[in-house]
Amino acid sequence: MEPIGFSFLSRWKEELVCSSDRGSFVLVFAMGRPTVYLPSQERWSKIGPKWARQAWAELHDQLRVWCEREGVCLVVDDESGLYEL
Repeated sequence: MEPIGFSFLSRWKEELVCSSDRGSFVLVFAMGRPTVYLPSQERWSKIGPKWARQAWAELHDQLRVWCEREGVCLVVDDESGLYEL
């Protein structure tokens, strides 16, 4: 499978929109201390968008770079959720 390139855009109500040419989904982006919550790889394999379930490592790497550039904390969490757009 070809690698997926993700882009990230914060929007109101503490959401981070994660987009690619295959689809989009939203992660929690808490604003008190700016923090993005990414489901753990195990949880992602169950709740992630079907088109992205095999791309957790790519997503994590790209999201980590974005968070570092934006001064945002990244937390990998077994309880985190998401929703598809």
